[in-house]
Formats: sequence, structure tokens, C-alpha cells
Amino acid sequence: MIRLGLVALLSHWRRNPWQLATLIAGLALATALWSGVQGINSEARASYDRAADVVSGAGVAQIRRADGQMLDTAAYVALRRLGWQVSPVLEGTLTLGATDLQVVGVDPMTLPASGGGPAQWFTGQDGPVARDAMFVNADDAALFGAVQATVMPHPDQPRGRAVTDIAVAQRLLGTPDAISRLVVGPVQAMGVPPLPPQYVITQTAPGNDVARLTDSFHLNLTAFGLLSFAVGIFIVYGAVGLAFEQRRPVFRTLRALGVPLRHLMLLLTVELGVFAVLAGSIGVVLGYVIAAALLPDVAATLRGLYGADITGQLQVRPAWWLSGLGMALAGTAVAGGAALVKLARLPLLSFNHPRAMSMHASRAARGLAGVAVVLFVIGAGVAVLGQGIFAGFALLACLLIGAAFCLPVALSAALRLAGHLHKGPLAEWFWADSRQQLPGLSMALMALLLAMAANIGVSTMVSSFRLTFTGYLDQRLASELYLTATTPTQAAQITAYLDGQDVTLLPIVSQDLRIGGLPAEIYGIIDHATYRDTWPLLDAVPDVWDAVARGDGALINEQLARRNGLQPGDTLPTGDRVLGVYSDYGNSSGQVVISEALFQARYPGVPVVRYGVRTDDPDGLSADLRSRFGLDGDRLINQSDLKAFSLAVFERTFSVTSALNVLTLSVAGLALLIGLLTLASLRLPQLAPVWALGLTRRHLAMLELLRALCLAAVTGALAVPLGLALAWVLLAVVNVEAFGWRLPMYLFPLDYLRLGGLTLLAAVLAAAWPAMRLARTPPDQLLRVFRNER
Repeated sequence: MIRLGLVALLSHWRRNPWQLATLIAGLALATALWSGVQGINSEARASYDRAADVVSGAGVAQIRRADGQMLDTAAYVALRRLGWQVSPVLEGTLTLGATDLQVVGVDPMTLPASGGGPAQWFTGQDGPVARDAMFVNADDAALFGAVQATVMPHPDQPRGRAVTDIAVAQRLLGTPDAISRLVVGPVQAMGVPPLPPQYVITQTAPGNDVARLTDSFHLNLTAFGLLSFAVGIFIVYGAVGLAFEQRRPVFRTLRALGVPLRHLMLLLTVELGVFAVLAGSIGVVLGYVIAAALLPDVAATLRGLYGADITGQLQVRPAWWLSGLGMALAGTAVAGGAALVKLARLPLLSFNHPRAMSMHASRAARGLAGVAVVLFVIGAGVAVLGQGIFAGFALLACLLIGAAFCLPVALSAALRLAGHLHKGPLAEWFWADSRQQLPGLSMALMALLLAMAANIGVSTMVSSFRLTFTGYLDQRLASELYLTATTPTQAAQITAYLDGQDVTLLPIVSQDLRIGGLPAEIYGIIDHATYRDTWPLLDAVPDVWDAVARGDGALINEQLARRNGLQPGDTLPTGDRVLGVYSDYGNSSGQVVISEALFQARYPGVPVVRYGVRTDDPDGLSADLRSRFGLDGDRLINQSDLKAFSLAVFERTFSVTSALNVLTLSVAGLALLIGLLTLASLRLPQLAPVWALGLTRRHLAMLELLRALCLAAVTGALAVPLGLALAWVLLAVVNVEAFGWRLPMYLFPLDYLRLGGLTLLAAVLAAAWPAMRLARTPPDQLLRVFRNER
């Protein structure tokens, strides 16, 4: 009996292949987008861990000079003789052609071992490797062909970074005897004397700073993955619900033949489970393809925003493909749970007349609207009382899901209003028939609503950011040239040369520090009109620039202010009074700005090698300085080039979310296509009488196209305010919590019209195939409807 029952249930999918395609495709695409995002996040976090091992900085103390200058071999030897167990590390940038690569030099004999880290790389399976071994990513091996070292590709090396012996690093970087910092061993001898006063020791947090700073970026990616998954689950929910309604007679017959209810529910559960595993497996494979395609852009984004180097190659990791299968099973359970509850309450002699189904769907739509009201109330409570980025995403979830649940009632009301406005037999039939078909298309239209709202919201956020960021660059990058000398001696030579010319030098001097457990920078600036006239202050005390010039306090960026709850008048952990807060878009770290005199008094040993140069002839001065002092590469940067680079980083930053939006809208369009194809076979009993009354098949097909256009147009009109609300939450709540700055919101009506046109085009394309099939339906197939009992 169980075997026959299973055969009877599966026969439905054999007769309705498009419905099966809807179920598999919706779940596979939902899983693909989710697992693709998780694959990207997994690869990035693995790269962070490898990078932390490379520099031996995760939870390990570091010793540096108190004046910020480089250490040398004599200092290292002196500390070792005092009994300190330390290991030298040298970091620097090596320019090979047009590529800048980071070189990390370590001492493998004294470097503390951290499972699988560079301390073990210098010991091969057949014994120690060559003394001049340089471990690089396989993709970078060709770049080091001309380097005098033994290049060895290593799978744990991120791109753009090389690890070698410190002696080799000193030779390649041209910094003999230089040491960036000393790594303190986890075990020290008893009675070791105190650290000499010219050194400072810092204890890094367990877990590297890059991973902490990029958490918000990965959380945003995860949110978009969940949104895409939700769109797919709406498709699956619609397919499962429609299949349930179509199989009511089968359920009734099986129950009448003696199949127990629990056996029937078990068979349906097994059926859905098999489909979930199949679709989930397909989705994981597609997710790998999506992640591999998007990973280079993600790598460029993280490198540009946070300085984080991640590999450009994707590895299959159990964590993310198991999460993909788990999400597929969980999504199927959510989508099929309502159908199983209906089955448990199904009367034995139920009947699935279309009008009865429509009335039941109307009650269900009102129930969803009630749930939506509850979600809106919860969202309002979260907006008022919640804090943190999770509260922001909870508000987004309540807003989007609540709006989607309201869509069936809104569409029904719009169709009913259209029916009142358009009189006549054909018009009244068209609008009434549209309302009756609405339940079968509501889930696909919900997916379309979410996809279009996401596109509007994210495009508004990105375009607002672009406008704000462009204006911000014009303010912050006021100097025509940005100069970085190789050494303090060269800097003195350049400044002496420029003293007799009609230029203004703005020293740029900084020191790294930590505020609130996270890395930050403190800058010293001179009192000049460039800062007074262009610096983008958000809030400040009266006569703020005079106060800064006197050394009465400091300016801080918006990120530091929001992260630590600071405002003008408060006191920083450095002891400085906050005089003002300035915008610093695109930066993830905190910044403090004080007067140059105060900076030199506090950090007397920090050399000044960077300058902003104000000049009326940047091209001529640039050529002169390059030829006279040999300044090449990024040692002398034109303002326009720096702006172009910053904008390029910006564009790469949002390319991933834009790609996810396109994929989400494509999934929604596919859902509408498959939904219309699924309903096409069920439409003949409603269309045959109208055809028999004189409407041609071509006319009926045109009406089907018009119906799809009307539903898509109403859905698009409702998506605009939802998308704008989404953009506001992203800019005013999520962006503030994730990145530490708030952006003004701008409207872009032409973009919304363009997106609306694309949505209507997608609806026409989705409805074209079913309409063509209807136009070519043989007359005998339409006549065959009248021989069956209806």
C-alpha cells in the first residue's frame, strides 16, 4: 500500500514537469545564492586566519620602539641578552613591475610556532628548505621570477604576500639591519628584567583585527544571501502549495482506500526530502560557480577597503556546502510545513473546485495580512528599542517579509478596483478571472516584489554613496600632489628645494595606536586654509580650528565617534578633548587629528616623509620632482589619479551586491515564468467557455500578456516605496552600525523608471511562452473540456 501510494503521489510530477521544474529550480537557485555567499565568506575568513599566522599577531604580544622608528639588530640582540624570548619580523612593500607585493621576513629559528604557521614552513618533509626560500601564492610565483630567492608556492599563502627569511627580506627591501617589530614568545624565563623605557609592548586581541573590521562586510553579504534565499523559498512555497491543491483528489482517494493519514504525511515528507537533497546538491554546485566568479571582486573590495589580502582561488570547504544542504532542507521544511498542516486538517470528502480554492486563498491572504501587521509592529519596536547591526537586519526582515505578506491583499484590492472602473462583460470577466488566478501567482509576485525592492534599495544606497563620496573626495583630497619621500634625508632635500618655489607644503605625519581595542591612527596637521576651508566637519565646537591650532584638543572621524559614543566636549582615551567630528567615508579605522606641534611633542621620533603639495602647476612640478629626486611609482601621486583610484575601489566595493541583485531579479523573473507555465495547463477550463463564446485564441493570448503586465505593474508600483524604505534603513541604520558612518539619502526617479521598465519586460518575456502555447492550442483540446464534468 505504501509503495502504491508513493507511486500515486509521484505520478503528479510526471504529469506536471513544469511544476517539478519550479520546485527544483527555485530551491536550487535559492541554495546556490546562499551557498555562494557562504563560500566567499568562508574563503575570506580562512585567508584572515592564514594571514594572522603569517604575521604571528593573533593574541601575541609585540615590541616596538616608543618613538615609532624601526628597530635594528642591536636592539634585538640586547633584548635577547636580557633574557627576553623575542623573534624579529620585518614587513615592507616590494614593487615588481606594476605590482606592489608585501614581503614578511621572519627568523624561523626563533619564531613562536603556531599550528601550521610559517615557523613550520621552513621545515620540509625531506628536511629544512633552502635558506633563501620565499613562500608565495601559486598565482604570484611568476612575478618573483627575477628575484634572487628560491620561490616556493605554498597553499596557505594569500595573494600579494611573500614570507621569507628576514635576511632575504632585508636584502630585497633594501633595508639592511632593519626590524619592524619583535614578536614576544608565549613563555618567558622567570626573573626577566623589565622592558627598557625606549620600547613599548602591546598585546593584540585574540583574533586578528582584519577579521574584526570586515565582519560588517561579510554580515552584509550574508544578509543579501538570505534575501536571495527568501526569494527562492517563496517560489518553492508556491510550487508546493499549488501541487497540494491539485492533489487534493489524490489525497482523498488514497485516504478512502485505507492509507492512514500519518503514512500519507510520511510519504509527502520523504518526497520533499528527496527533492530538497537533489535541489540542494545542484544549488551547492551552482553556488561554487557563483562564488568563484564573484571572489576576485570581493578580494579587490576587501583589499581596497580594509587592506585584507584573500586568495582569488575558491576551495571546497565542508562548512559552506553543508550549510547549503542544511538551508535547502530547512527551506523545504518551511515551504512544505503549511501544506502538511493542511493535509492533517483535510476532510476526507474535500473538493478542490477553483472557486473554492480562490475563496480559501482569500482567507489565507487576509491571514497573511494579519501576520504582516504583527511584523510591522515588531519592526517598529526594534527600530525604537533595538541596537546593533542585528537589530538593523531584524528591522529589514520585518519590513520586507511584512510587505510581501501584504501583497496578495493589495493586488486583490487593485484588481477589484479595476473591475469597478471598467464595465462590460469582457472587462468584468478579465478582472474577475485575474483575481481567481492570483493565488497561483502570488508567491512568484512576492518574489518579484522583494527582488525589485532590493534593487531599488541597494541602487539608491549605492548612488547616494557615489554622490556623497565624490563630493567628499573633492573636500579631503584638496592638495594637487601627494608626496612620499624614501627617507627623512630625502624629505629634507625636497622641502629645501621647494622652499624657494611658489608652492605650499602640508606635512602629513601619523602614528598607529589602539582606541577601544581596535586599531586607529593619530595625525598631526598644520594650521592652514586648506583644512579650514575644505575639511568636512559634521559637528564641532565654536572656533574649532583656532582650538586645534592651540593644541586644546583633537578632531576625530565619524567612525571613532560612533564606535565609542563620543561627541564634541568629551575626552578621548589619549587624553585629548574632542573638538569636532568629521566625515571619513570609506575608512574602517578610527582617526584622531591634532596640531603638528602637539604631535611632535608627543611623538618626537616620528619622521615626516609625507606631504600634501598645493601648486598651480601639478603636472610640471610632478615631472620636475620625478626627474630631480627619482620619485617613481606611488611616491608622487597626482590628485586626479588618487581620486580615480578611490572611485575604482568604490565601484569594486559594490559590484558584488549589484551582481547579487541581478541574480535575485533573474530568479524572480524565472519564478514568474514557471508559475505562468504551471497555471497554463489549469487555465483551459476557464478559457474554453470564453473561447466558445467568440473570443479567438490570439485574443485570449493577448489578454494573458496584459494580465501579466498589469500584475507586474502593480507589484512594481508597490515595490518603489518599499525599496525606498529599504534604502533608508540601509543608510540610516545598517550602514551606521556596520561601517560607522551615515549617508544622506538621494532619490533617482530615472533609475526607478528604468528598473520598472526592466520589470515589465521581464513580465512580458515570462508571459510570452504561455501565451504562445495558448494561441497555438488545438481547438479540439479546448472542446474536450466540455465533455468532462466540471
